[in-house]
Amino acid sequence: MHTIELVSPNHCQKELPELARLLLACVKEGASVGFVEPFSLDDSLLFWQKNVLPSVTSGALRLLIAKVDNQVAGCVYLDIGMMPNQVHRASIGKLLVDPHHRAKGIAKALMLEIEQQASNCNRSLLVLDTKTGDIAEQLYLSLGYEIAGCIPHFAKDPVGSNLASTTYMYKKL
Repeated sequence: MHTIELVSPNHCQKELPELARLLLACVKEGASVGFVEPFSLDDSLLFWQKNVLPSVTSGALRLLIAKVDNQVAGCVYLDIGMMPNQVHRASIGKLLVDPHHRAKGIAKALMLEIEQQASNCNRSLLVLDTKTGDIAEQLYLSLGYEIAGCIPHFAKDPVGSNLASTTYMYKKL
């Protein structure tokens, strides 16, 4: 069984090593989340320290983690740091589930809770992107997200040099 937690700014620093391990495991399994091989634990930790921690601390980012047996098994974040003409929306990023904990409902639970966080922040539109044809795309469609469009050859695969398409999606709350 898993639990979902909203990570406070004070608690975020403590979770960084586990989040780094999670991201590394997902990239090694081929997750298209912005990184390519070679990718190390140090690279992963640096991402969380430089890109996520400051935004969680400032309140621009809401970070959720899923735990199984007190270990981080998944995460997702909600970027609410929008320009003044976009404060009605938020972007979802880094939905990650540890390869050992997949197909247990963790990704769906994280998405449902991040939607609740968006509602709590008075956001009425959510946007995200995902690798076209990836299993995550089916999850988002099952949760009511709609396809806004696809961009071919958008990003390199994490392993290898193939270029993959990206699907942009949205959901009105």
